[in-house]
Parts: sequence; structure tokens; C-alpha cells
Amino acid sequence: MARVKGAMMTRKRRNATLKLAKGYWGSKSRHFKMAKQAVMKSGNYAYVGRKLKKRDYRRLWITRLSAAVKPFGLNYSTFMNGVKKAGIEMNRKSLSEMAIQDAAAFAALVEKVKAAL
Repeated sequence: MARVKGAMMTRKRRNATLKLAKGYWGSKSRHFKMAKQAVMKSGNYAYVGRKLKKRDYRRLWITRLSAAVKPFGLNYSTFMNGVKKAGIEMNRKSLSEMAIQDAAAFAALVEKVKAAL
């Protein structure tokens, strides 16, 4: 059986890592060993960042809702409790968008929530 040499796949794999490291400073973008470490670390940061982004957006929606219901004499937690009791199945994202885009509809929703409380 013929011998298979792995140089082509090795080069391809290394080039893929170096391509991911393009734009990194100094040796991290040129030398495979350092590029591999930098790419692995940046991949970990990217993974964590994707989780943090979800957390940050949820915090933003909650802050928006809190500010939107304050003029109606409610706080955020009371409002969300009323939403659950009223049987309104809207998520925080759509509620905050409604508060920004359609104030009249949001006011009607808040009245329905107050009635449920």
C-alpha cells in the first residue's frame, strides 16, 4: 500500500488558523504556534461574549420597561406580575418595543395589567 503524506492537510489546517489570526499584532498573525493560542483564546472570548450579549439585551429591555411603566404608577416587578396574571404572553423584548413604538397600545396594555392586579 502506498504511503500517505500529510503535508497538504497540515498546511491547509495551519493556513486556516493563520487566516483566523489575520489582523492580530506581531507574531500572533504570522507564527502558527502563537496564532493557534491567540485564536483559541479569542474563540473563548467570543463564546462568552455571545452569552453576555443575551444578558445585556435582557437588562436593556427590563430598564426600558421600568422607565415606561413608571408614569403609570407601577414599577417593573409589579408590572410583570400583572402581565402574568392578565394572561398576556408577550416577552420583554416585544413589550419594550411596544413601549417605544406604540405608546397608545402600551398604555392600553398597562390599564389591562392594572385591572388584573
